Amino acid sequence: MTKDVVASLHNSEVDRCVDIFRRPDGTFCFKEFRRDAEDGGGWTLLSDYPHLSFDSGQAAVAAAKATVRWLRDLGQPVAED
Repeated sequence: MTKDVVASLHNSEVDRCVDIFRRPDGTFCFKEFRRDAEDGGGWTLLSDYPHLSFDSGQAAVAAAKATVRWLRDLGQPVAED
């Protein structure tokens, strides 16, 4: 099952990331990752929300901002790729 990343939201340190995915059925979801220098800079999955499904990428971004604490705590727009 291939998922396409449609947006990556990250903090200013670029050590936390939420990816917004488009599923093969056309719905959207998100996952939270972290990157630690001691892990060689690779991304580690922190949270997956497979039970959540959204009709649009914008709805998935809004849900991620409401769900993921560091996104909520930024209190400002986050960078999107």
